[in-house]
Formats: sequence, C-alpha cells, structure tokens
Amino acid sequence: MASEKDPFQFENSYERLPGHFHARVRPTPIQAPRLISLNTALCRELGLDPVALSADGAAFFSGNKLPEGAASLAQAYAGHQFGNFVPQLGDGRAILLGEILTPSGARRDIQLKGAGPTPFSRRGDGRAALGPVLREYLVSEAMQALGIPTTRALAAVSTGETIWREEALPGAVFTRVAASHVRVGTFEYFAAKEDDASVEQLALYVMDRHYPECRCAEHPFRALLEKIIERQVSLISRWMQIGFIHGVMNTDNMTVSGETIDYGPCAFMDTYHPQTVFSAIDRGRRYAFSNQPLIAQWNLARLAETLLPFLSPVPEEALEFANARIHEIPSQWKSLWLDGMRGKLGLLKALPEDETLIEKLLAAMQSGEADFTLTFRGLCKAAEDPSGGGEVRLLFKEPESYDAWAAEWKERLALEEESPCKRAAAMRKVNPALIPRNHRVAQALEAAAQGDFSVFERLKTALENPFEESEAFEDLTQPPAPHERVLRTFCGT
Repeated sequence: MASEKDPFQFENSYERLPGHFHARVRPTPIQAPRLISLNTALCRELGLDPVALSADGAAFFSGNKLPEGAASLAQAYAGHQFGNFVPQLGDGRAILLGEILTPSGARRDIQLKGAGPTPFSRRGDGRAALGPVLREYLVSEAMQALGIPTTRALAAVSTGETIWREEALPGAVFTRVAASHVRVGTFEYFAAKEDDASVEQLALYVMDRHYPECRCAEHPFRALLEKIIERQVSLISRWMQIGFIHGVMNTDNMTVSGETIDYGPCAFMDTYHPQTVFSAIDRGRRYAFSNQPLIAQWNLARLAETLLPFLSPVPEEALEFANARIHEIPSQWKSLWLDGMRGKLGLLKALPEDETLIEKLLAAMQSGEADFTLTFRGLCKAAEDPSGGGEVRLLFKEPESYDAWAAEWKERLALEEESPCKRAAAMRKVNPALIPRNHRVAQALEAAAQGDFSVFERLKTALENPFEESEAFEDLTQPPAPHERVLRTFCGT
C-alpha cells in the first residue's frame, strides 16, 4: 500500500517523453471541494489506501493539493472529429497527475478531468459540470462490471463553483484511471507535422507499455498495428452485444490500449433499432449504433496511415500491408460478434445458419419495438423452460413475430448437447439484467444537481452486479415510460 505521506507513489513514464508530447500545467485551485464519491474497490486494486484518501480526498481529487511526485501535464494530440481533421486538440480540461504501478505490476494513469485550463483549452475554461462527471462515473463503472474494457472512475469531487455552458451548472472534477491515454489522435498529431521521429518514438513507447511482445516480432511496427486492430475490433464487438452507443467515436476518443474512453453523449439502447443515435451533435448519424464497426475500421485506417513509414522501407509494400489489415477488419468483427451473439442465444456450436437466425431476431426486435436488454434477458428463461417465452414475447408489439422466430430458435437449440439448465445459466452470464438506462442516469444527475446524491448512490450500487436479478433494484431494470424517454445526450464540454 502507498504510504500516508505519498499516497500515489508515482512512477511516471510519459513525463519522460520529449517536451512536445505534452505541456506542463498545474490544476487551478477551486473554492470549496467536496468528495462526492470514492471508488474504494478500485483503490484497493490500485494499491491505494481508501481510508487515507477519504480523509484528504477532496484536496487530492480536486487538484487543490498536488501529490508528491505528480507529473501534472496535459497531453498533446490531434484527431478526426466527425470526419474532419483538427491538427491540434490535446487535453483541454484534463491533467495527467501521473502513473502508478498496481500490486500486480500493471501501469495505470491517474488523470483529473475538469481541473482547469491548459495550453490546449482553445479558449475553454477547463472545467467540467457535475452532470457529465457523474455520467462518466456511472457508465464507466457499469462497463467494468459488464466485462467491457474501459477506463475507470476513481473519484468525483464537487467544486462549489458555478460553470457556464448554456446555463449555470454546478462544477465538478472527475478522476479517471486508464491503462494509458494514448489515442489514435496522438499518432495523428505527430504524423500531421511530418515528424516521423516522434511517431516512431510514440510507437515504441506504446509497444513497451501495452504490447511488449511486438518488440520481439520480425516486423515490430506491423505487429503493433495488428495488436491495436485486434483489441479495438474485440472492443466494438462487445459494445454491439450489449446495445452500447459511444456517441462520439472521433479518433481522439479511441485509445490504442483498447479501452472505452470519453463517455460524453454515450447511451444504452432501450427499444432496438440499428440506426439509434442519442448524441445531440451527431445530426448526420455518423456514430449510430450499427455504424460503430465501420467507424472503428475508418479510425484504424487513420492509425495505419501514420505508421506507413515504419511498416516497410518500400512504400508500396507498406501500403499493401496496411490495406490488407484494414480490409480484414469487417470479417474479424463479424466472427467475434457472431460468437458473442451465439453465447447470448445459448448456442455453443457454430453453424452456418446461425447468422441468419440472429439477423431474424434483430429484425423482429426492430419491427416489434422490443427492448434490447429485456429481450435477451428474457430469452434466458425461455431457453431453460421449453414452454417458456410467454414473458419475452410480450416485449414485442406484434408477439407473432417473436413466435415465428422462437420456433426456429428452439429447433436450433435441439442440436445442442448442453442441458437447458446449464444453457440458461451460461446465458445469464452474458445477458445483463441491468444496464445504466438513460432515463435512470438522467434522474440521478438531476437529483444530484439539486444536492441529492442518494439516487446516484443507489444506481451506482445496483450497477455493480448487472447480471444478478434483485427485487431491491427491479425498478431499475425497466424501460422508460413515454414521458421518461431520453432522446438526446450531450458531451458536456
């Protein structure tokens, strides 16, 4: 455990990269910091003492008290935002306190969001509103509990200050933990400047930090590209299996570590529709639910472009290799997605007709306006009881469409050797009973804005066990009533 004097015991590597990779900056003090929430379980995973941090957490997690050994820097990066390249973005309201080594030896960034302006703020105030801070806390920890690679929430602090967006809002600071904050946009930042030396240095840093096996490969930079593609394709396939919509898949919001990052206008689907969009700024539906695999491919193509000089000394060979890897992404994604969807339907064998069966279910869900999460959770019971299905069919506006599909599904299940009981148990491990539904998150944020954090705390506690059914949290599993529906989400920047 870290000492009381130096609770974080920083061991900073990104700080040792050249000065143009980042900018030195100290958090801007705030008036009246108050610790809203401290993730004690994550503290223990990181080797931090939650008792000691609770005592001085408001000062540490607001940025008012800079821990000994902190790097305190803002990282430089660029990015394609909605397809348009911006050569300089960078951490405009985030400050990397530093890196720590966990008891297991893993390296983790500790970053403050909303800690004040940086050289990359682009005339912004560098602050964060309470609502977006609590949204990221709830959703990132829910993703962790769902088994999805993600950045984590360590703490949330209210500032006692008012910030202005389109209205006056209470301010807050969020403490994020990540395997790293290196993004596709970080590579683009140096490539746009034609600074190949820095691209190479960044790539070697990423190898050492995330993919050390690449150093020993015959072609290390090729191996690095393949590893990053593999992680991202896996991540997006898992998003699609739980109905998650990131909302703003810009290249500066895609980590090379393969973690979900930047929970701005994110949301989970209620009624299934492949073109679902919640983000208020995504007017062209670029980042709609069904587009996410294609956008991931597009983003990874931008990464491959930055690495071309290192994939081969012969430009034609480098381009041929990069194109081949990028063109393989749809089939890689489809294979992983099919495997995941088979698991959600209780299918262990992989048969050619499975894709058609899955697509027929999704089509019936779309036409029947069925709830994504409740449908798949309901199928667990239907798979266990041959006469079951009565409850799940009622989720469909026209239950007959479910009946027709269910008849084919039961014929397919008859080809499996697993017992119905074991099949249902396995399905319940991949089909959550509870997700952070948009209207419940909105209710928690609205109450918190009025000073009532009990709704936030209850939802946070419930989301710790998303695969377990609980009478105490039964109301949180239900879809919104018409007047509760959340149609738009916002970045909060």
